[in-house]
Amino acid sequence: MNWTLEVVVVPVSDIDRAKEFYADRLGFAVDHDTRIGDDVRIVQLTPPGSGCSIVVGAGAVPQMPPGSLKGLQLVVPDLEKARAELVERGVEVSEIQVLGENPRPVPHPLDNVGFVFFTDPDGNAWAIQQISARA
Repeated sequence: MNWTLEVVVVPVSDIDRAKEFYADRLGFAVDHDTRIGDDVRIVQLTPPGSGCSIVVGAGAVPQMPPGSLKGLQLVVPDLEKARAELVERGVEVSEIQVLGENPRPVPHPLDNVGFVFFTDPDGNAWAIQQISARA
């Protein structure tokens, strides 16, 4: 049986600000922005090429303090290109960091060990790792 992770709830203080950041700055697709009455709103966004989405919202999502989610991680085949795209879009992103050594021969020296880091407007923390080929 396959088990797939499809949605991660990201706690935010301002749904519109978060939607703008993830859609306009990060390039996530807005899958839907659904209002159910005055107190319930769910916005689902998906990173390009991902099978897993994020949800920001109010009323029908678990209550967590805004900015409390740490350790979300995206994977890209070209970290330098991804970082340049984020900088161009106005995202404050760290310099490329190499964490450790490659555990096996890889096509690119950043594979598996190259990362950049950023936070959303509420302080939810993200990492981006380079993996251009998998074992």
